[in-house]
Amino acid sequence: MGKVVMYSSVSVDGFIADGNDQPGPLFDWLTSGDVPLDSSGALKVSQTSYDYTRPYWDQIGVTIVGRHVFDMTDGWGGEPPSGIDHVVVVTHRPAPEGWDPETPFHFVDGVEAAVAEAQELAGDRIVEVAAGDVGGQVLAAGLVDEVRMDVVPVVFGSGKRYFGPVYAQHLLADPDVVVQGTRVLHLRYRVRR
Repeated sequence: MGKVVMYSSVSVDGFIADGNDQPGPLFDWLTSGDVPLDSSGALKVSQTSYDYTRPYWDQIGVTIVGRHVFDMTDGWGGEPPSGIDHVVVVTHRPAPEGWDPETPFHFVDGVEAAVAEAQELAGDRIVEVAAGDVGGQVLAAGLVDEVRMDVVPVVFGSGKRYFGPVYAQHLLADPDVVVQGTRVLHLRYRVRR
């Protein structure tokens, strides 16, 4: 079974979106480089960020997101982002009316059920959990193996927190990867058990 990784770009003060639910400059590092990160041509990063990010992306089998992210992206038009095989959506509501059930999107009630579904779909590949409320819930449930963050040099002051509303202390190991890209610092922490 693949590991569960919580991931997102984040401001230095710990936010994944500003007070208006906008990422602002958090994804600028994904479009300001010279090296194409995927086949779309829209994502171009520095060589250093490519060498760190591309191998990780290639290992992802399933991404878990909350219904809010799904709705904000209009379900990516029924195509999982960045070549991911499946998306598991944590929600208490059914799929949107008219949603094609043949798309590789799975609507699941609760984070434990979402992780179980994602791990089954991913096999030995990585299950990525989007940071924010759902990511924080998965961390609080003790189901996250690793935390990855792309720290961007911006301070939001307020907004949507990387770990969502986590109400207990969670110890992470010392970062085992620290990579400085252009306008981004890539960090990876294992979660202590």
